[in-house]
Amino acid sequence: MDVRTNVFCASGMHLPNGSYVTFGGNGAIGRGGEIGSQRNPSGNGAWDAEYQDFDGSKAIRILNPCTSSDSFAATKCQWFDDPALISMQKQRWYSTAEALADGSLVLIGGFVNGGYINRNYPNRDPQFEGGAAENTFEFYPANGRGVEALNFLIKTSGLNAYAHSFLLNSGKMLVQANVSTMIWDYNANVETPLPDMPNNVVRVYPASGAVAMLPLTPANNWNPTVLFCGGSDMPDEAWGNYANPAINTWNYPASRDCQRLTPEPADGSAPAYEQDDDMLEGRTMGQFIILPDGKMLVINGGLNGTAGYATKTGETELYGDMPFGMSLASGPVGTPALYDPNAPKGQRWSNAGLGTSNIARLYHSSAILLPDASILVAGSNPNVDVNTSTIFPTEYRAEIFYPPYFSAASRPAPTGVPKTISYGGDPFDLTIPSTSYTGSANAAAGNTTVVLLRGGFTTHAMNMGQRYVQLNNTFTVKSDGSITLHVAQAPNPNILQPGPALLFVTVNGVPSNGTMVIVGTGAMGKQPIAAPSELPASVTLASAEGTGAGGSSHNNSQGNQDNGAGGSRTGAIVGGVVGAIAVIGLLGALLGFLLARRRRRGAAAAAPSTSYAMTGGGVGMGAAGFGAVAGSRGLRSSDSSAFVPLQHGNQSDVWNGSTADLGVPYRDEDGRMASIDSGWDPYAPNPNANANLNSNSNAPSPRVMTPLQNRY
Repeated sequence: MDVRTNVFCASGMHLPNGSYVTFGGNGAIGRGGEIGSQRNPSGNGAWDAEYQDFDGSKAIRILNPCTSSDSFAATKCQWFDDPALISMQKQRWYSTAEALADGSLVLIGGFVNGGYINRNYPNRDPQFEGGAAENTFEFYPANGRGVEALNFLIKTSGLNAYAHSFLLNSGKMLVQANVSTMIWDYNANVETPLPDMPNNVVRVYPASGAVAMLPLTPANNWNPTVLFCGGSDMPDEAWGNYANPAINTWNYPASRDCQRLTPEPADGSAPAYEQDDDMLEGRTMGQFIILPDGKMLVINGGLNGTAGYATKTGETELYGDMPFGMSLASGPVGTPALYDPNAPKGQRWSNAGLGTSNIARLYHSSAILLPDASILVAGSNPNVDVNTSTIFPTEYRAEIFYPPYFSAASRPAPTGVPKTISYGGDPFDLTIPSTSYTGSANAAAGNTTVVLLRGGFTTHAMNMGQRYVQLNNTFTVKSDGSITLHVAQAPNPNILQPGPALLFVTVNGVPSNGTMVIVGTGAMGKQPIAAPSELPASVTLASAEGTGAGGSSHNNSQGNQDNGAGGSRTGAIVGGVVGAIAVIGLLGALLGFLLARRRRRGAAAAAPSTSYAMTGGGVGMGAAGFGAVAGSRGLRSSDSSAFVPLQHGNQSDVWNGSTADLGVPYRDEDGRMASIDSGWDPYAPNPNANANLNSNSNAPSPRVMTPLQNRY
């Protein structure tokens, strides 16, 4: 799949019909991160003859949903990327995208061009930074709305790249950057300040803490609470400027601190940060992945330093003296950890039984939940270009991480999953066969959840738009051990914006395969909201039992390890999945780890000659080298979790090769998207159909500025 414009460090989000859209990126660049061979009047790259990329700083790129029966060579399955037809009103690099209740998006902030942080130092021009900062917001589609300044971005000048944003139940938005926090009425552009982040910990890029909304459930009335973990508490002057940090960041430990914030407390009290359990180790560039069982996995990252790269710092003038090449981080953390939001304080974190990867996942690494409830892990390149010989090299290897629930002998296999989910209205029924669980049917039914999980747009150790929404349900237990779940529709579009999501059924902590559904109408615009679904009372039957494989249900406690017969079962499950894994081209395109054009011209992928000793915790930096990865899968003796290399046997394998069952591959039903209205389809035969999307019709002339090197 070819992307015409430079997608490097773009933002992105889903659209209501299941499409994904990315915004902005870098100007055209050439070898070594130099400005492209042809320049725009503003000085940034318009085109580069070697890498063949166009300026992506104002680009809007759309990828429509395709099913397993489609040809990915077809135009409709390729990226639509033509700034002459669709573009933003401003250049945005490291901007934020957040979906709104009508399916439109707000685009927040960003750099105009490259840099380490978004400021000069001393910071005498926080609004414009001499033309290098874009402290404004705009909408997509614009629909006649222009660009406005956002005072919050001026206040947080420098440390506001990839600002954290979350739509709230009120329809307003939580925004966090630098150490500041606000609730924002984006329609009126009115800001309500909230308390500053405690302990001076920065969570946005390049501190890059792990940040996610906790699961939204009936128990918490779907009221958002956001968890902020890790990042860095470096003093303000240490962050330096556009060129580089002022200190040797790789010597500065990342933060372990975690804070919870409920922006709109149900009791009407003033919102305040709440100290949560510290992480097991400090992490920069750690990433939260919400799992179908309601736990949160933090994965990847480093013990010290920050994201980004440089050839020097304020303390190290020569690149030859940089101990980790261009990397501004050190101490890669190879062991994930699980956070249980419902556990008592002091007991929320565990990494017991979790596998350890020996691949450093630092700057430009990413992870995302797959439909089979495993995690795709890929990327890492803290270098200006392809470099396979430095200590933290350009990383082409991808892995699949299998969470502890893969130790279960059986997993739920629901039937009756609808194609679309509405907001309120009549409930729907799902059927869970008796083979999906073991033991008491009443106990299994009472420990079953139905969730909509949106993995979001993943980049740079964050997932824009990631949400977990549990649907209300009751149940009827049948004499044959099957369970009928009576499931309510989604609450409203502020709680879960319209668009694609995976529906999971979790029984006794073990998730089903995810089924892709569309939430809402599938089109932009005000979403119809019906009365909440009315559910029948639950019906139990004491004699009913499950007939699933194995003698007991999966133990869902943290760090569960079953080293008996379960070990062989895990080997069979993981081995069976691996046998069906193929390259997932769609996800590779969405994640944007490395541009295809760079890959074609870069060095061939090879095991790095110098690797870094991985750690599962602790402090400081190891100095010992670590050998090349062996060809074996390296499964742990425990059946709790495992990292498995993603197999690359056939580069043309279909996207749905990652199995969602032991024998049946995950597939969207053919034609599932066919009935969805897409009035703003970029592939419409008449190009004028896109006229209402072209936000660039009244774009001002570019601001004159001194060109910056596009190096980050």
